[in-house]
Amino acid sequence: MPTDRQDTAGLHAKWLVAGLLFLGTLVNYFDRLAMPTVAPALRQDYGFTNVQFSLIFNAFLLFYALSMWVWGGVFDRIGNRAGFSVAVLIWSLAEASTGLARNLGGFCVARAFLGAGEAGNWPGATRTIAAWFPARQRALAMGLANAGASLGPALGIPLILGLKSALGWRAVFFTTGGVGLVWLALWLALYPPNNAAVPAARPAPVPLRALLKTREARGIILARFLGDPVWWLYLNWMPLYLAEARGYDLAHLKASGWVPYVAAALGAVSGGWFSGALIARTGNVNGSRKLAIVAGTLAMLAGAATAFAASAPSALALMSVTLFGFQFWVANVQTLASDFFPVEAVGSVAGVAGSAAAMG
Repeated sequence: MPTDRQDTAGLHAKWLVAGLLFLGTLVNYFDRLAMPTVAPALRQDYGFTNVQFSLIFNAFLLFYALSMWVWGGVFDRIGNRAGFSVAVLIWSLAEASTGLARNLGGFCVARAFLGAGEAGNWPGATRTIAAWFPARQRALAMGLANAGASLGPALGIPLILGLKSALGWRAVFFTTGGVGLVWLALWLALYPPNNAAVPAARPAPVPLRALLKTREARGIILARFLGDPVWWLYLNWMPLYLAEARGYDLAHLKASGWVPYVAAALGAVSGGWFSGALIARTGNVNGSRKLAIVAGTLAMLAGAATAFAASAPSALALMSVTLFGFQFWVANVQTLASDFFPVEAVGSVAGVAGSAAAMG
């Protein structure tokens, strides 16, 4: 289990790193949302059917799922600074190259490379937080990173639509890919070449096979496999559900479709703060994480009541509670790897768990 040696890192430096992870996750979601957001324009230009769009979307998801466990090992071997540099370079170039695609195969290849690169974000974020933050602060730092995933849809969709209207859909991919390269420049400029939060001589990475034999690793992987589909369900289908089942038109979606995502961002930060406050008060890391995870799980049950909601606003409120609960839950589940394992193994466990989440 990691020690609190991360306390040696300066307060300013730790939260600067957390802020960079938040921005990186925000860029990550801008990139992945660009394709579904401009899909109507692609349908008009290329006549893609829903089946063809599913091939493009699944190319991303397949490589995202398969690559995440690879990235965990990569980060454990080359470190946080270099690992993020490679991952963001791959996904930014893949995003920009989508603007050059001319046929179905080109779009599928570009989105596959995007998925392969973006898969590095969560193993990298989990490992970086494990290296910089003591146990009582890790869930809050992870919640801040997760807030980028929640605010990405809320901020990204209107920005992408505005950019498409002004410059065309190809410019969307060139611009979002360029933003990733700007983030990479900030990362290289601000993240210390030698992380003062960890010893200079790092132990060798723990073999993945040995990690998977532990009950803790299997529990984290199973939790992500069963829990993360809640997030993917709402992320992929909520706009269509509101439009077709609840009668929302484009104006209604712009006016209130962002509310559940903001609730999710609040859940991410609240979940991290809640367990951290309990740890500071009781000193019991295990019990504090479990209580936060149970609380988030109970909140997610609001999703079952959505189908019976009497009105569209009440359905939106229930979905907001559900996503609040999910992010409250996942901010703590993602932190478990750093609670149970040394920093040199956190990336591998987080990577396999992330692959299980995507497969689920």
